[in-house]
Amino acid sequence: MDYTYSTITLSILAVLGGLSLLVLGGELLVSGAVKLANRMGMSSLLIGLTIVAFGTSMPEFFVSITACSEGFPEIMLGNVVGSNIANIGLILAISALISPLAIHYSRLRFELLILLAIGLLSCLLAWYGTMPRWAGLIFITLLAAYTYYSYKRPSHQEDAEKGGEAPTSISLITGLCLIGLIFLAKGSDFFIAGAKDIALYFEVSPLIIGLTMAAVGTSLPELASCTSAIRRKEHDMLIGNIIGSNLFNLLMVMGGTAIIYPFNFPTDMLSRDLPIMVFFAGLLIPLLRFRHRISRLTGFFLLCLYCTYIIFLF
Repeated sequence: MDYTYSTITLSILAVLGGLSLLVLGGELLVSGAVKLANRMGMSSLLIGLTIVAFGTSMPEFFVSITACSEGFPEIMLGNVVGSNIANIGLILAISALISPLAIHYSRLRFELLILLAIGLLSCLLAWYGTMPRWAGLIFITLLAAYTYYSYKRPSHQEDAEKGGEAPTSISLITGLCLIGLIFLAKGSDFFIAGAKDIALYFEVSPLIIGLTMAAVGTSLPELASCTSAIRRKEHDMLIGNIIGSNLFNLLMVMGGTAIIYPFNFPTDMLSRDLPIMVFFAGLLIPLLRFRHRISRLTGFFLLCLYCTYIIFLF
């Protein structure tokens, strides 16, 4: 394709428009899902770990499916791994800079260990070199088991009886979710169409596009939901969203994509990006275990680590 100034301008507009639809679609889907969860009497922590995490991971899912269907699995992998790094090094860091976060480590110990274990399993699969359908099925099965366990776990239900907002009608909830899904589908199409042209024009690898542009763009719904949780002083929902979203990205997005489009891992991921993803996940354990909070200083430290990683990529 012969790229001109006007062509690349249209590609950039497609990326920006796609990201806008992804953010808006994610916000509508999360809004509808949270309203449904409130009707069901779910606790704020459980809503963050499951409903909000699922909703804010849908942009990654739609972008990943679209990327693989068009022959760009590197964008999908970069999107998943880059989003998991950005969720901790960027979204959680910005949230802590806005307001220090009080965290109940005992209520999140299981999820943190599971996140670390799934990250290590992903490294093992990358060493194996490929993500076959059977591995995708295992990931989806683990996701179903985790979601069921989270819903039944007593510590996730202890504040479910607190009074909340008035129940929302099912028709409004359904409308929000459907419109959100439509926006996500169209946004992912625009984004991938523009992103692959930009990658070819500037001679940037699709993996780098996924690790940076796609990762940060599809993490914007997490940032929106986290800032909303800060305003409502729902720190449990905020950290639940971060951890749950990272789990959903690996188990649902990467696992679900592998079932439809089995893929190979780029060699760069095993030596650079996956270990960094595991490092950020593992870093949360001592931070929360011994301090039970994420201060502004810790947020600044996480942000510096993330910026260092991005500079290293280029």
